[in-house]
Amino acid sequence: MRSTILSFVAGAAFLQTRATLPATWQIAACLAAALALLLALRGTVRAAIAGTLAGFAWAAFLAHLAIAPQLAKLDEGRDIDIVGTVAKLPHDFGQGVRFQFEVEQVLTAQTTIPPMLALSWYRADGERLQLRPGERWRLRVRLQRPHGNANPHGSDYEAWLLGQGIRATGYVRAAPGNGRLADFVLTPGHLVERCRDALRARILAALEGKPYAGVIVALVVGDQRGIEQPDWDVFNRTGVSHLVAISGLHITMVAGMAAMAASSLWRRSFFTRAQLPLLLPAQKVAALAGAAAALLYVLLAGFGVPAQRTLYMLAVVAAALWMGRLASVSHVLCLALGLVVLLDPWAVLWPGFWLSFGAVGVILYAGVGRTQAAHGWRGSLQLASRTQYAVTLGLVPLTLLLFSQVSVVGPLANALAIPAVSFVVTPLALFGSLLPAPLNGPVLAAAHLVLDWLAWVLAWLARMPLAVFSAPAPPPWLFVLALLGTAWMLAPRGWPHRWTGAAAWLPLFLLQPSHPPPGSFSVTAFDVGQGMALLVETSGHRLLYDTGPQYAPGQDAGSRVLLPYLRARGIRRLDSVVVSHSDVDHAGGALTLLDALPVASVSSSLGAGHRIVQAARRHERCVAGQRWEWDGVVFEMLQPTSASYDDPVLKANARSCTLRISAQGRAVLLAGDIEAAQEAALVSASSDKLRADVLLAPHHGSGTSSSPAFLAAVRPAIGVFQVGYRNRYRHPKQEVFERYGVMAVQRLRTDDSGALRFDFGNTLGVEEHRVAHGRYWYDR
Repeated sequence: MRSTILSFVAGAAFLQTRATLPATWQIAACLAAALALLLALRGTVRAAIAGTLAGFAWAAFLAHLAIAPQLAKLDEGRDIDIVGTVAKLPHDFGQGVRFQFEVEQVLTAQTTIPPMLALSWYRADGERLQLRPGERWRLRVRLQRPHGNANPHGSDYEAWLLGQGIRATGYVRAAPGNGRLADFVLTPGHLVERCRDALRARILAALEGKPYAGVIVALVVGDQRGIEQPDWDVFNRTGVSHLVAISGLHITMVAGMAAMAASSLWRRSFFTRAQLPLLLPAQKVAALAGAAAALLYVLLAGFGVPAQRTLYMLAVVAAALWMGRLASVSHVLCLALGLVVLLDPWAVLWPGFWLSFGAVGVILYAGVGRTQAAHGWRGSLQLASRTQYAVTLGLVPLTLLLFSQVSVVGPLANALAIPAVSFVVTPLALFGSLLPAPLNGPVLAAAHLVLDWLAWVLAWLARMPLAVFSAPAPPPWLFVLALLGTAWMLAPRGWPHRWTGAAAWLPLFLLQPSHPPPGSFSVTAFDVGQGMALLVETSGHRLLYDTGPQYAPGQDAGSRVLLPYLRARGIRRLDSVVVSHSDVDHAGGALTLLDALPVASVSSSLGAGHRIVQAARRHERCVAGQRWEWDGVVFEMLQPTSASYDDPVLKANARSCTLRISAQGRAVLLAGDIEAAQEAALVSASSDKLRADVLLAPHHGSGTSSSPAFLAAVRPAIGVFQVGYRNRYRHPKQEVFERYGVMAVQRLRTDDSGALRFDFGNTLGVEEHRVAHGRYWYDR
C-alpha cells in the first residue's frame, strides 16, 4: 500500500511539471492501464507503476475540471454586473479590501464568467469598506484572466489561483447599483468563515495597536496576512516561521486536550450513574473527541497543508482505534500523504507540503532502533533534543533546495520558540479568543507579552552575522547525494561510521554560482509587471539595472522577485546597481536590495537628498561619457549629459541613465524611460555608439519613444518590452509595437514570455521563461 501511495503522489507531481494537459482519451488509457496492472500482476513494481499512472491521470482529470471555467478574452476589462457572496475571509490592505467572491448570477447579458473570483475593492477618500464572509452583494467589476509574474525561482501566482479554484481576478468599479443584498447566506463554508472573521475581529479589538496582533490571529485562525514583512524576515532567518502557522504540533495539542477531557468525563459518566464506559469504551470516545476537535481547529485554520496532514493522521489513528486495528505510523503518514494529494493535487507545488511531510518522515526514520519513551523531565528533554537534532539535520538538503538558505541559529531559536509558542502563546491565544469581552483582554495580552519577549530574542539572533547560511539551489543529482548522506547520518544505532555521511554535504556547501565565460555576458530581464529590472552578469561581476516597482507598502519587486532569484543563484553581493531615474516602477525595489545585500556602488540620476542615494555605500551620478570594462565586457553610459542636471524643467524620464553593454561584437542597449527628444539627441551626438543586437524598448514602448530615427540607428534584432499584463498605460502602444515589427525586429514582452535571458557570446542565445518552463496553467 505504501509504495502505491508514494507512486500515486509521484504521478500527480509529474503532471504539475507538464506544459500541456493530456487529452481525455490519454487520461482514460492511464486509468485503464493502472487497473489492469493491479489485477494482472503482483509485487511492488506493479504497485508503483499502477500508482504512478493513477496519480498522473487523477491529477490531469482534476486539472481539466479546474481549468475549464474561463473568462473570454473579449470580456477582459469590461464592466460586468454580478451578484454573489463573499466566500473567504477578506483582507484589509490599507488601500482597500481583497476578497474571494463566489458568483451566483451574472446580470450583464451575453457574458459568462468563472464561479470564483479574486477581487480588490479600493476605497475612495474617507470611504470605509467593511465586508464579512457570507454577505451577498451586487457589484460592478472589471476582470482579467489569471496572470502573475513568471520568473526563475519565483512564486507562481497563477498556480496558486488554480489550486484555489479562482479563474479570474479583478476589481470593483464605483457604480450606483453596488450594494449589500443580504447580511448572511447560510452555507457550511460561510458559517466557518464567519466564525473565523468573528475570532479575528475579537483578537484585533483586544490587541489594538499591538505589534504582534497579526501573529496571534495567525495562530488562532490561520490568517497570516496581518504579519508584517520585517517580522517574516526575522522568523525566516531564525527558522521558526513554521510555528507562526497552525502547525501539526498545535493541532495535536488541541486534539489531545479534547481527548483527555472527553475520556475523563466519560469514565466518570459525566458525574452521573449512567455507567457510560459499559456502553462504549472511553478510549473510543477520546479518539472521536480528539478527531472532532482537530477537524474544528483545521477548519478555523483555513485548511492548510500542514493542518490537513495532521488531521488525516489523527483521523486514521481514530479509525484504527474504533475498528480495533493497530496502525503503524508509516502507514498513517502515507495515508495522510495520499489523502492530501487526492483532494488537492496542486499541494505538491508548495514548500509547506514537502517540509511538513518531510519533517514527520525524518522523525520516523531517525527513531528506528532508538528507544523513544520519555521518563521524567530529563527523558522528555533528551527526546525533544534528539527530535530537534534529527529534524534540523534531515531538512537541510530540502531547505537549501527550496529556499537556498539554512538558518544556522534555527536549533537554538526553535528550542526557545517551540515550548513558548506551542505551550504558552497558542493555548492562551485560543482561550482568550473564545472568552467574552472584557475577560479575553488580559488573557490575549498575556499571550502577546510572551510573544513580544520571544520576538526580541529572535530579532537578536537574526541580527547575528552568521545567522543564515546561503548557497545556490542545488541541481537534482547533488540534492539526491545530500539526501543519501543525510540518511547515512541519521541511520539507526549500529550503522557503521554514520558521521561519514557528512561528506555527501560538502558539494552542497561548496557549490558556487554560475558565471558566463570570460569575454561574454548575460542579461536577465525580469518579469516585474509594469516596471524595469535587469541583471547583467560577466565572468566576475554583476550589475543590476533598475529595481522594479513598488506594489504596495512593504511589498516591492526587490523582495518578491529579485532577492529570491539572487538567493537561489547564490549571488550574495552586487558590484553595481544603476537606478535609471526616480519613477517608482524603476526605483521601487532599491531600498529593499540595499538593505538585504552588499552593493559596492550605486549609479543614478537621483538628487542628493533621495533616500536611495542616502542608503548607498557609494554613489555617483550617471553622466554621458562614463566608460569601464569588466572581464572583457565594455560598459558605456550614453545619457544623461552633465548639463541636463542643471535644467529644472526636465522630467525625471529625460535624465534616464542609458547604458550600452558590448562584447565580441554584440551589444545590448538599456534606454530606461528616455523619450523622443533624448533619442534625437543620442542619434545626433552618438549615432555610432547606438548599434545593439537587443534594445530595451524606451519607456516600455510608450507613444513618446522608439522614434523611427532612433530605431534605425540602433537596428536591433530583438526589442524587449518590460510591461505589466493589461497595464493601465496600455504599454506598449500599438503603433509603436507595429513599428518594431515593420522593421523586422523580433518583439518579446515580459507579460507574455515571462522573464527573458540573453546570452551574448559568439552567438546570441534567448530563453523565454514561460516557454522553457511552460506549465499547463499558463495562459499563452
